[in-house]
Amino acid sequence: MSNTIHKTAIVGEQVKLGENVNIGPYAVIEAQVTLGDNVIVGAHCVVEGHTTIGNGCQLYTGAVIGSPPQDRKHQKADKVFLNIGANNVFREYVTVNPGTVEGGGETRIGDNNLFMACCHVAHDCHIGSDCVLANYVGLSGHVTIEDRAVIGGLSGVHQYARVGYLSMIGGCSKVNQDVPPFSLVDGNPATLRGLNIVGLKRADIPSSIQRSLHSAFKILFNSGLNRSNAVLQVKEQLNGQPEIHRVIEFIQTSKRGIS
Repeated sequence: MSNTIHKTAIVGEQVKLGENVNIGPYAVIEAQVTLGDNVIVGAHCVVEGHTTIGNGCQLYTGAVIGSPPQDRKHQKADKVFLNIGANNVFREYVTVNPGTVEGGGETRIGDNNLFMACCHVAHDCHIGSDCVLANYVGLSGHVTIEDRAVIGGLSGVHQYARVGYLSMIGGCSKVNQDVPPFSLVDGNPATLRGLNIVGLKRADIPSSIQRSLHSAFKILFNSGLNRSNAVLQVKEQLNGQPEIHRVIEFIQTSKRGIS
């Protein structure tokens, strides 16, 4: 199928387009951009830089994807990248920056994510797949979001913080430490509230594993043990399941501490 490019859109000579790409009015696609098959770029969007957008992605009105990182150390001549997987939705006025040389040179986004209106993804962020970022979520530089995480609207995530697998962050939260997998956090600063029970059920996590996670969280966060002794106890009692191992590994590799 042929591509559809509105007569008012500007598409640079070096841009690479897949099949069945649709580019709307007054959109600007320039520099070293690659758009995969079936990508839709809405009106007044801007895509620039060394940016790759995978098949089936949708950019709604005013999204700005691949503009230079908001970092004073960034130089115009720096060769940095933004790599986006398939079937992501970027709603109105979402902004996503590429990496920085200092941070490894790449911002990376997986597949099937939803970025609601006015979200910002800063330089050197690594986002997994099947995540939801609600309206006005702001990710600072070097943030890692693991698969299936949900971040409530108006929340901000501090530089270098990590948000674990299948976790949920309540709206208007200030996330300045790591959020464990399977957890629910909320507040300013964000504080652990327990397991993400709704998320576990939606993900069809078996009841037996949910009970094990509940026991692990009780030991890790409510037993009064220091973190190393709590981890040791969980390993001794519950470490046979991959979900428990994921939580332990996340905690042991945390550099900012746990919410």
